Amino acid sequence: MQLGVIGLGRMGQIVVQRTLDAGHDVVAFDLSAEATAAAEERGADSADSIADLVEALDDEKRIWLMVPAGDAVDATLDDLEPHLDADDVVVDGGNSHFEDSTRRAERLDAAYLDCGTSGGPAGAEHGFSLMVGGPEWAYDELTPVFDAVATGPDGHDRMGPAGSGHYVKMVHNGVEYALMQAYGEGFELLHEGRYDLDMESVARTWNNGAVIRSWLLELCEEAFREEGSSLGTVADEVRGGSTGTWTVQEALEQEVPVPLIYAALGERFGSRSPKEGRFSRRLANRLRYGFGRHEVARREE
Repeated sequence: MQLGVIGLGRMGQIVVQRTLDAGHDVVAFDLSAEATAAAEERGADSADSIADLVEALDDEKRIWLMVPAGDAVDATLDDLEPHLDADDVVVDGGNSHFEDSTRRAERLDAAYLDCGTSGGPAGAEHGFSLMVGGPEWAYDELTPVFDAVATGPDGHDRMGPAGSGHYVKMVHNGVEYALMQAYGEGFELLHEGRYDLDMESVARTWNNGAVIRSWLLELCEEAFREEGSSLGTVADEVRGGSTGTWTVQEALEQEVPVPLIYAALGERFGSRSPKEGRFSRRLANRLRYGFGRHEVARREE
């Protein structure tokens, strides 16, 4: 299969690499010439513009967007739209709001697949988890690429109609907030509690057979190994929050109680107020680096 990829940041480069590794052809474009050149070095054909990328694709075009959610997606679609028809497929692999994805699917002549993507930069090695919404025929067409980009056939599925992929990813992120908060609070109690504990040792022991073992807990172990049991200079500031906010807003509209996700979102916003030095927030700050390579906010020593 031939795939066009627009947006070549960390995640976009992984889409390019894993697609190429599976034996498919890739045409790549980014507003950054350096990013486009990096994709070319991986083995992709480079394009100088969106029009150039579309021209290089087959008659039935398959295009993956990995650009920032919001205006950048709409601007890219504006450039693509004159070149697309009903036989073409566009995948939005970013963190778009599900209602934006529904609107875009209705607007576009081409089939539109909203693809919630989880796994972070670690997906370069293991593959992503992909939650896809949109027409079934378009999902089936892109299955060989989804197999390549995901952990394999079990790492992706069609969730339902347009918007459902990003809807599931939105809730996924809310769950992620709550899990990070739970680990943070548990380790804060251990850190402030009765014993002088080696946090890396605790996390490693829990990761080997305990009921609460998980990848996030492995990242806790990594954080304590690299930063120390007291987390060194890691600051009490947890960035991000848009997808968790969307989750809480949707829960309010549907009258579904999500007290853990709501509290975790509140803790995240609370970390930006006058600092209390909460250990749980510092761990959540460091965990975001572990799974997404987000910058670690540091406090002054």
